[in-house]
Amino acid sequence: MADYLGIVLLVLLSVDARAGLLLEGARPYISLIDVSNGGRWGDWAWPEMCPEGFYANGVSFKVEPPQGSHRDDTALNGIRLHCFQGKAQDSMYTVESQSGKWGIWSQPKWCPHYGYLVRFSLRVQPPQHGFLHDNLAATNARFTCSGGETLEPPGPDWGEWGVWSQSCTKGICGIQTRQEAPRGMGKDDTALNDVRFFCCNH
Repeated sequence: MADYLGIVLLVLLSVDARAGLLLEGARPYISLIDVSNGGRWGDWAWPEMCPEGFYANGVSFKVEPPQGSHRDDTALNGIRLHCFQGKAQDSMYTVESQSGKWGIWSQPKWCPHYGYLVRFSLRVQPPQHGFLHDNLAATNARFTCSGGETLEPPGPDWGEWGVWSQSCTKGICGIQTRQEAPRGMGKDDTALNDVRFFCCNH
């Protein structure tokens, strides 16, 4: 009987994040928002959640600038959420899941009037073909705030914007990224390929 219960517990802990279960002791969430145009390389990393009662009010981007002709570009490497509780911006938490190793972090972009991030869209370069191809996957992300404002990213204009995700009822409270690990000298790296966000209630 003990072995059976152990197997059941293992199965429950292995369920994908979309099922709405607790993420191994992390904050519970009510839904997950994603987009359909994310890159296809790499694996989903660990999720990171804002503390209980906190929501993402700002966002930073880790972007590698253009590397020039015949050099490998990776563009968007990471997304960092800045979480606040109400108007108490003296108490801030930063969460980011996994980020690629290239690029530098931008200054945060904030939702005005203490609003929260509620939806996003992803800019993605489709798979490239040919002898000198350079795949990038995700190159940029942008967000809509609860007041209707759009936070535009600082990254390059490569690729195409996909459709907007669904919206969180209250606000975004967590992040999970899909990253391709560094492939080694002379290989074509893409870094961040896809991202999805968690929505929480009061």
